[in-house]
Amino acid sequence: FRILRGMFGRRAGSMDQFGKIVAGYGRRLLGYAVRMVGDRDAAQDVVQDAFVRLAAQWKGAFEPSPQMDAWLHVAVRNLAIDHVRRERRRADLHRREAAERAPAAAPSPGQGGGGDLPDDAVRAAEALASLDARSREIVVLRVYEEKSYQEIAEETGLPAGTVGYVLHEAMQKLARVLRSGKEVRP
Repeated sequence: FRILRGMFGRRAGSMDQFGKIVAGYGRRLLGYAVRMVGDRDAAQDVVQDAFVRLAAQWKGAFEPSPQMDAWLHVAVRNLAIDHVRRERRRADLHRREAAERAPAAAPSPGQGGGGDLPDDAVRAAEALASLDARSREIVVLRVYEEKSYQEIAEETGLPAGTVGYVLHEAMQKLARVLRSGKEVRP
């Protein structure tokens, strides 16, 4: 919190207001981030980073507003996409290294690690993870966040028609992946 206190400077009451912002937006943003990155701990890091950036960059008062909501949502989106890309590169590197060391067949992701989740939930999460970052984001915004095509267009910067096309293609791919039971890489 020392770092955050330094970011607020002399703005009176900012730390208390910031706490209210975190309480008001945190849960929803965390749910969005979990669906984007597929890992609760990583999602918490993403949301925390977004709030730190808000504290450092927000020029106005720490009052809930549509502008702040949009700013936080875009920040979480960008941080989540960066995380997914980093993890995908890291996973590709590990796969290459493992293939070089031991050419024996390795278990596929999702085998034997479903935990307490039903098999259908694990398969759905794996199918969602098989989408490219843009398609996954649009599916999450539409299906989980229940946003309209226009709202998705505003958040992603894509035309509404493109949102519809990407969503249609993504849903078809999800259906194919779920029907086949195999992961299809983008």
